[in-house]
Amino acid sequence: MTTLIRLEVLRTLRNKKYLLFTVLYPALMYFFFIHAYGTDASAGGLPVKTYFMVSMATFGAVGSVLTGTAQRISLERQSGWTRQLRLTALPGRAYTVAKIASSAVTTLPAILVVFAVGAAQGVQLGAGQWAGLVAALWLGSFVFAALGVAFGYAAAPDSVQTIVMIAYMAMALFGGTWFPVTGTLETVARFNPVYLYNRLATFTRPGDSFDLVAVAGLTGFLVLFTAAAAALYRRDTRQA
Repeated sequence: MTTLIRLEVLRTLRNKKYLLFTVLYPALMYFFFIHAYGTDASAGGLPVKTYFMVSMATFGAVGSVLTGTAQRISLERQSGWTRQLRLTALPGRAYTVAKIASSAVTTLPAILVVFAVGAAQGVQLGAGQWAGLVAALWLGSFVFAALGVAFGYAAAPDSVQTIVMIAYMAMALFGGTWFPVTGTLETVARFNPVYLYNRLATFTRPGDSFDLVAVAGLTGFLVLFTAAAAALYRRDTRQA
């Protein structure tokens, strides 16, 4: 399983589209948002530079694992690579876990690049806060890696990209990625994993502690999406 994870990670990091759309694009969007709002403004109780540093890091991380994973699995199913893997001694659950783990590893560059840009723009956090944010956002990305695997087995190869992009943009739009959500919208957003993902950063606000409710919600989504991915993998095996 470790060999499969290593191969998956190397293949992703060599992909130029990955580097452009999940590493560089969120960093460029960060510049756009902080200047659109005003560099001295605030958003969601945080300086705008800090708020959008986190939201663009989560945007890049979710894009990395959700769209990339779903499309790769769909193409592997179409090309017959998945069928070849089933002929090996690798059990189905190990394949699913390997896909989730390898996808989540590739979110680190997306997070670190945006954080580096944020630090260069003057975001000031303590060493513990920087480390905590990186750890929280990286671990949270496993939720969307599992969802990406599920989408990869649920959708047909010719429609997976459209389905994933619609789901991705909808979750980002109503999850606090583009703007802070408040009022009734915030009540509904609590059932959105992207909103919970962005909530992991609220401990950086003065007087706020780590949001354990968001952690519990993301844990529930991780269990749900992993179970769905495993079930869809087994269904695909029976149909092969």
